[in-house]
Amino acid sequence: MGFLDGLMGNASEISVEDVQEELAPILGDNEQVERAFKVIRDMYVFTTGRLIMIDKQGLTGKKVEYLSIPYKSITSFSVETAGHFDLDSELTMWISGRHEPVFKELKKGSDVVGIQKLLANKILR
Repeated sequence: MGFLDGLMGNASEISVEDVQEELAPILGDNEQVERAFKVIRDMYVFTTGRLIMIDKQGLTGKKVEYLSIPYKSITSFSVETAGHFDLDSELTMWISGRHEPVFKELKKGSDVVGIQKLLANKILR
């Protein structure tokens, strides 16, 4: 991920193995990381049971917020693929109990079709 992409809020996919190891203390006993994306210090992680949105706060990043969203709480989602002039893809999710949707931009080249399939498989079980 380039620094400029991070500043623009674009996410890049990162290694599942690294994230699995980093999040091991907070994951459930049989929970596995399936996909993970990072924007500078923040991450959003798709596991076998939930979406974890990680917000590292402050200059040092020592204060961390973990927002855990069970897939059953995602009521709908939208994926917009990149175009010729708009090079980024977008993921929008509506969560039960929240007024505003969760919106994320994905860097060009991110597997938006794979993300859409993952969410569809989790939500439509």
